[in-house]
Amino acid sequence: MTLRIAFAASNAPIAQAAHAALTRAYGDHAEEGADVIVALGGDGFMLQTLHRTQALEAPVYGMNCGTVGFLMNEYSEHNLAERLAEAEEAVLNPLSMVARTVDGSTHHELAINEVSLLRQGPQAARLRIVVDGRVRMSELVCDGALVATPAGSTAYNYSAHGPILPIGADVLALTAMSAFRPRRWRGALLPKDAEVRFEVLDGDKRPVMAEADSRAVRDVVGVDIRSEPKVAHHVLFDPGHGLEERLIREQFV
Repeated sequence: MTLRIAFAASNAPIAQAAHAALTRAYGDHAEEGADVIVALGGDGFMLQTLHRTQALEAPVYGMNCGTVGFLMNEYSEHNLAERLAEAEEAVLNPLSMVARTVDGSTHHELAINEVSLLRQGPQAARLRIVVDGRVRMSELVCDGALVATPAGSTAYNYSAHGPILPIGADVLALTAMSAFRPRRWRGALLPKDAEVRFEVLDGDKRPVMAEADSRAVRDVVGVDIRSEPKVAHHVLFDPGHGLEERLIREQFV
């Protein structure tokens, strides 16, 4: 049976050229009813594609037409059907973010990589950290803080000196960005089922924004974060180049 492939491409010229070449060679099925969705772009576009297609059954296979391409496979126009048939699957559960803002509204988002809180102005943010209903840090003065999944631990989390987490680890990374008080606090490792609440202190003077995979909510007063096991993203990788191998390799660069 011929594999039904749906292609999606970012607006980058290299991705658009790849889309044209691949659809000529393999056709282009509608995403609804496709056996697999091939995303052409960088990691940002891959995250967009996963969010956009999360209600569909088809797994997503990325080919790098961007910069870093951590979630992507090497681009090639040849033997795509064979590569897809041999690909290994990783299942990613996102984080759920519920952000409350100063105007009383509530915003719900999902994040495959991380949920981050960032100072919105020139002054450092003041945050209280509550884990499973217990105050763990009464005041963190910082540029920001984030909670990252294993899949997202090599992204913003790693740049903020957070730990790289094995893909199968049932833990989340809570990492501070430029912590001023406590000055040398780098964060914590939490069980995957932990519920984290950030409460914004002195928000009128020190406004804070929240981001879930770059989808931003401004002027937040509190953010609740937890893993969402009911949502599963299925991502395909070439054999020997899956997320587990990439996470290990990243630590020895």
